[in-house]
Amino acid sequence: MKLTPSRRLYGFGAILLVALTICSRNFSRTGEASFFIPLAVAGVAYLLAIRELLSTPEFPHRVIVIGLVLAALWHLPFLLTPSASDDDVHRYVWDGRMQRLGYNPYIVVPSDPTLGGLHTPETRALNNPDVPSPYPAGAQLFFRAITAIHESVFALKVAFVVCDWAIVLVLLDILRRGRQGAHWVLAFAWNPLLAMEVAGSGHIDIVGVLLLSVSLAALVRRWRAVAALTFGLAVSVKLLPIVLMPLYWRRVRMRDAALAAIVVGLLYVPFFNHGRIPIGSLGTYVQRFRFNDPVFATLERVTAPQVVAGLAVLVGFLTAIWMRRKSAEGSADAFAWPMAASLLCAPVVYPWYLLWLLPFIRSTSTVPIMIWTLSIIPTYYVWHLRIVGRPWLVPYWIMMLEYGSVAVAAAIIALRRITRSAALQCSADRVE
Repeated sequence: MKLTPSRRLYGFGAILLVALTICSRNFSRTGEASFFIPLAVAGVAYLLAIRELLSTPEFPHRVIVIGLVLAALWHLPFLLTPSASDDDVHRYVWDGRMQRLGYNPYIVVPSDPTLGGLHTPETRALNNPDVPSPYPAGAQLFFRAITAIHESVFALKVAFVVCDWAIVLVLLDILRRGRQGAHWVLAFAWNPLLAMEVAGSGHIDIVGVLLLSVSLAALVRRWRAVAALTFGLAVSVKLLPIVLMPLYWRRVRMRDAALAAIVVGLLYVPFFNHGRIPIGSLGTYVQRFRFNDPVFATLERVTAPQVVAGLAVLVGFLTAIWMRRKSAEGSADAFAWPMAASLLCAPVVYPWYLLWLLPFIRSTSTVPIMIWTLSIIPTYYVWHLRIVGRPWLVPYWIMMLEYGSVAVAAAIIALRRITRSAALQCSADRVE
């Protein structure tokens, strides 16, 4: 029996299903061998699937449907798996609860003894209880809306998975309008980080990713007001996409940008504290929080952390300006690289931060980013180190593996482009 690209893709999907299902059953053992081994198998299967997507111009419609069904199947066990007691989703429940009880999450501190009676079993063990919330207003209102329906970690995780699959629908529309193969939606849906960090741990980032995907779809359709508004809302969930502003310059009208700014400003009105725009523990985050940050750590030795954080934003802006000049309007690559460049220089680079990049990686030029979404997986080892009493630091060898893999992939792609360009020039000279 001949192994066609479709059959190979089915095989890789089956491997992902088995490996990620096993991984979900060991989700509480993050960083241990029983967690890493199936996850490593899933990562290899994902890379092999990406190779099939790159080498095959088009797949039958049924392959895409079956691929999405497989992704839904391995999302389910992660959704039903309880989150760790200190996962961010418990903070989300607390923030939503505080708003509904009339408190400002940017002011109240969860560890305050006077608030002890307001905790629930799901919020009592939230992480970093000594600081108020750092999440922007869009995220806060999302927490409030979902906890108003049902105040639980599970309700938030269900909402995040709904956003996850809404992105699939948006991507299918973008791919169809861009005349790209619909099979590229599997590059998003099959990435192991998606199931673990959305259905498993539950992270608000996926809400911002959905809004940013809608913004790109609106740009493609020339719906300028929608593009500006959803971009502003994405920034109000997490600040990372703000580096993409140059991509919107002269592609949305000034009145659309003003509308977006007004709407985002109004989101903060319920949280005003003596007329000031609240930032919660954002300053503490930049000053004190560190994880997987080789570039930031190096620069912080010579200047203040606030300056380095500003440089991270600047790097993203400059990358966006460069991508705007060389990429077509609505290019997915142009959305991926500025955020990736900014994250590379950030003080904290958790695996779920790379969720922002997933909908925009579907070409050879973004292969290094695809590699990064997998090479970052060894950082989960730090969770195991913390359990055994070791410092909350990513070992040097893990960072070398993570960022070295990305650098090697980028170098190989650059070398191939140079070689191909030289070969084309040589052929042109011969013709002349």
